[in-house]
Amino acid sequence: MSPMRVLVTGSRGYLGRRVVARLTEAGHEVVPLVGDVRTADVPPCDGVVHLAALTRVRESFDRPLDYYDVNVTGTLRLLRARPSRFVLASTAGVYGVPSTPVVAEDHPRVPTNPYAASKAAAEDAVSWAARGGALAAVTLRLFNIAGGGDRDDTRVVTRACGAASGRLPDIEVYGDGSAVRDFVHVDDAARAFVLALEACVPGHTAYNVGAVPASVADVLAAVGRVAGRLPAVVRRPAHPGEVRELRADASRLHTLGWVPRVVDLDAVVRSQWETERPAQELPTTPKPAPDRSRRHGEDTGRPGR
Repeated sequence: MSPMRVLVTGSRGYLGRRVVARLTEAGHEVVPLVGDVRTADVPPCDGVVHLAALTRVRESFDRPLDYYDVNVTGTLRLLRARPSRFVLASTAGVYGVPSTPVVAEDHPRVPTNPYAASKAAAEDAVSWAARGGALAAVTLRLFNIAGGGDRDDTRVVTRACGAASGRLPDIEVYGDGSAVRDFVHVDDAARAFVLALEACVPGHTAYNVGAVPASVADVLAAVGRVAGRLPAVVRRPAHPGEVRELRADASRLHTLGWVPRVVDLDAVVRSQWETERPAQELPTTPKPAPDRSRRHGEDTGRPGR
């Protein structure tokens, strides 16, 4: 693969920093987009990795137009620059409430919130732009990115580690914590973007990105093993209609040569915990956490990115 000049949006974010590092390691020239993706000048480039987006599910219900404006309008602006290659970061949330626990890319998209709907619309724009064959495009549908120093406390691994360290008071768990989701380490996700950019061919292809299925209860137990103490938990009633199990069929991505390197939940949690508490300070014996079930906590998680 010849080196490319690659425009990266969201290059300073949690995932973006890793993508930039992996692209650079692969010999590509990275050009970070400076400014608002809806209005900034788009410099000449061979390819685009589009990560910048509004991504909070609950917030999207209060700001649906903002989510469409940023996530769709921003994508259209980049497509109008006519790069030869385009990789879009999307979300497993586009599947909505799937009919099967393990979801492949041909499963119908039925998004149930404005965030996922805006991503589905962005996917459609990329797909239609690639129909003529002048654009080689890929959509990566990310399941739950985790580990490696995440600072988004709405994500379950991050919040559980923050609660165990004392940085946060607790973590809310809806229902009995048995709902299963798929996780992927941030570095494995970043490698998927490099592979997708290098392998994409004219037209549009979607790929699932997931590697480590686990329930919320599994995550809490892993935090207890790694951190030496369990986070305080606030129990809430299960959300009506909650998806009990949502796992990625990532076999299509495997055909590109993507093999996740972090496939153990404890390893995912450990890479996050190490950014919460220096290793030399880690206790070795799990200690019971206080029950704060009567106190109001904050939201703990969201699907997708």
